[in-house]
Order: sequence, then C-alpha cells, then structure tokens
Amino acid sequence: MRTDPPVERTSRRSDATRSGPPASDLAGSPFRADRDRVSSSAFFARLGGVTQVVTPSGSGMLLHNRLTHSLKVAQVARAIGERLRAVPESLAVLEELGGCDLDVVEAAGLGHDLGHPPFGHLGETVLDRIARQDFGLVDGFEGNAQSFRIVSSIDVRGDPNGGDGLDLTAAVRAALLKYPWTRRHRPSPHPRDLETPPRGASEPDEAPGTGSAKFSCYVTELEDMRDCRSVFRGRIESWQQTVEASVMDTADDIAYAIHDLEDFHRVGILQHTTVSHELTEWLGNRAELVELADAELAETEHRPGRSLERLRRRLHAKDSWIASDAAFTDAVQRVLDELVTKLLRVPFDRSKQAEQAVAAFSGEWTRRLVAGVRVERTPTVRSGHVSLAPEQWHEVQVLKFVHRRFVLQRPDLALHQRGQDRLLTKLVTALDSWLIDRSEAARLPHRLRDLFDRARAEFDGLRKTDPVALSVGGHQLGPADLERWARGRAVIDFVASLTDDQAASLLEALSGRTTRLFSEISI
Repeated sequence: MRTDPPVERTSRRSDATRSGPPASDLAGSPFRADRDRVSSSAFFARLGGVTQVVTPSGSGMLLHNRLTHSLKVAQVARAIGERLRAVPESLAVLEELGGCDLDVVEAAGLGHDLGHPPFGHLGETVLDRIARQDFGLVDGFEGNAQSFRIVSSIDVRGDPNGGDGLDLTAAVRAALLKYPWTRRHRPSPHPRDLETPPRGASEPDEAPGTGSAKFSCYVTELEDMRDCRSVFRGRIESWQQTVEASVMDTADDIAYAIHDLEDFHRVGILQHTTVSHELTEWLGNRAELVELADAELAETEHRPGRSLERLRRRLHAKDSWIASDAAFTDAVQRVLDELVTKLLRVPFDRSKQAEQAVAAFSGEWTRRLVAGVRVERTPTVRSGHVSLAPEQWHEVQVLKFVHRRFVLQRPDLALHQRGQDRLLTKLVTALDSWLIDRSEAARLPHRLRDLFDRARAEFDGLRKTDPVALSVGGHQLGPADLERWARGRAVIDFVASLTDDQAASLLEALSGRTTRLFSEISI
C-alpha cells in the first residue's frame, strides 16, 4: 500500500507564503504534479529542437533529440525504480536513504536535460568557454547547473504565488542534482578536495584551475540546493546523490549508451567493418597489447585494437573499485556478438526486418542493463547508491566507447561542429553588443532584459551575503564586475534557451542576412 511521503520531501519554497494548494495543478500527488510541471514547461518542449549529437535539420534523418532522449530516460528511470522497490531488502535500504518515489524519478528523468543549449555538448563547451573567458563568470556554463537554474529560478508558471522557477518539491529538485556542488567553493570543504573525489568533481585535465569538471548548481541557486538537500541531511553524504538522483543518472547512462548507436546505424555512419575490426583485434591480441608502454600505445592509437586497450587502462586508472579485465573481455565479446554481428552486419534499409532488428537490439539491451541495477547502502565515493553491477557496467563502457570512437571522432562531425562553434560565438557577441547599446534599451528583447535585471540582482545580493562564493584566485566581485557578469549570465541564459534552428535564425537576422521583418523566433 502506498503511504504519503514525508512532509519535508514534498515541501516547496513557496509554502511559507502560500495559503492553500497550488491552483494550477491537475494532479493531487505533489510529485505527480511536479512531473506535469516539467513536461508542460516551454523549456521541455524546446528540447525537441535541440541536438543530441548531430543536427538533422533538412537532412531527413530521424535521430534522437534531447526531448526523445529525456522521455526514454524517464521511462528507464521509472522501470529501475519499480524493480528496486519490488525487492523488500532493497526497498528497506531505499527508505533508509531517503526514499525512491516513482513519480520523482520520472520527473527527474524528464527534467535532467532542460538546460542543454543548442547543438548539444558542443554548445555546452562553447558557452562555458565564452562565459569564463569573455565575461569572467566564475561558474561558466554547465548543462546540469543550467537545468537546476531553470527549475529553480528562470522558468515561469501561471501561478502568481508560486515563486520563482517551477517551484518543485524538495525531492524532485534534489533528484535533478547529479553533481550536488558548485564549480569552486560550495559545499565547504569542496568534494574536489577529497582524497578520492566523486565522479565529476575533479578539475578537467585540459583546463586546470577552472574548478570541477561537472557540477549541478551555480552560486546563484546555492540556497535552493541547500534547501532541497537539507531534507536528506544525516541520510546521505553531503556530496552524494540522493537515491532518486542516482536512479536518474543510471537511467541516463543506459539510454545514452543504446540510442545513439541506434541512430548512427540507421543513417549508415556506424559501419560493421571498422567496429568489428577494432573489437576483434583487441580480443585476438590483448596479451600483446597489455605489454605495450603507454607512450607507444598513444602514438599508435589509430591502429585497430589500440583505442580499446587505452579504454581498458583508463577504467583501471579511474575506477579501480570496479574495473576487471575478465568483465571487460566479456563485455567486448558481448558487444561484438550482439551489436556488431547481429545488428551492424546488415545495413539499415528501412525495411520491416531492419526496423525489427533495431527494436530488438534496443529492447534486449535496455532490459539487460536495467536488470543489472542494484542499490548499496555504503557505495564507493566514485559511485552512487544506485548503480550497475560490474558485468553491465563494463558493457556500458564498451558501448559508449563504440559511439565515441566511431561517431564523435569522425572528421566530418568535427567540421560540422566547428561551424556551430563559430555560430554560437558570433551570436553571443551580437546579443551582448545589443545589450550594451543604451540607445537601443527600449527595443531590447523583453526576455533578455528580464534576464539581465535578474542576474544583476542575484550577483549584487551574493556580493553582499557570500562574496567568497564569487571569488576567483582571491579576487572578489566588485561593482565594476557586476554589470559584466550580469550581461554574461543574461546572454548565456538567453542563448541556452534557444533551439538549434532558432540560434541559426537569430544570428542570420542580427547579421542582416534576411529580408524578413520578423524572425521566426520569438524574442
């Protein structure tokens, strides 16, 4: 029998000022209402026009986008939750750690990518670089943190008493925090400084001194993170995901590992011969490859089998708590048998048989990976309370490797993405110039002006109440920095809320390359 969740998990930030239940929710359950709030958001609808890997505009290619990905993550998350709750021993651990509600994990799956900007992970990298280098923003840009900012601060609802953002319950807000820390200073001590940092907390090798590689909260939403996480104090570590966040994170890994391979098999990019050669060469020569020095391996990475051997070594270096040569070998063999031999051997020709093969691959792998999910009361620092068993964990690593090696590293994709990089860079510059132009203040896009006013108030408040959170190398935000930071955050928020096509159309209009009076995008 379902019992009502503890009051603290259902609390909303508007509760202190509200009298009576929210008028605009159809669902009686607070968590189901949150799921509806996310799926009804304009930011959620926008994800249908945001790239997963490749922008298909005008190509006729049927590829996953951030919306279809989010729907699949929500579906898998709910399936994981149902499976864990069906086992009495697991259910007892879930309750001890703070609970695992099916509507919460589904809402988190739907909302986890709300903050992804145009052009997917490429857009995330570009906006982060611009935010840090051009505007000096200590937080830069991060898709997970932007998602939390949307639901906490910048999305809007029809309820005038609902406060900022979507005014979600504490449990759902906490479930969106894959990396429950800010980039640099909070919480203190920062998880980055632990002897073994959690996954994502370390600084990126390519950008030392910039703070954690992954984080789920900007300093502007710090109080909201503290508020929703306080419900779980004493149940989980300060740097650890909630159980529901861990379910969503695991579901994200499963969905990502499978559907991108589906996509690139459909469009003919993922080729049987090249993938087969890489896997079979490693399986046939692994004893010799293990003996190669790291330097020699790096220099000859283009040769079949060498990239896979480098993956095996990286797993041991970063995740020695679970990495196993036997499990890795079994995973490579299974991917060879089920992806390469069964699926990729026959080119996708849009026939019924081809569609059935893709559906069978997706369904079988999803069921297999979900079946390998487990809950742990005291996991290693590098893992969450909910995670994959070693066998399935290694299989996900190999599936991701195939996608990265044979899709993301293609020169034609690099060409495509370099153009997107230039597009976003020019768009940010053009919008910032418009924001600076005082003679155009009355004609500034209303949304951009609102975002600027909000960011200026946020940074001004933090400068007075928590200046350390805004500091970089001992330098704290001064009055001269305030406007530049507010401009930067406003423009980044604005651009991050566009679809791929909207970003391209807006730059075309700002560059004078269109004769239409009105852009097809609403600004």
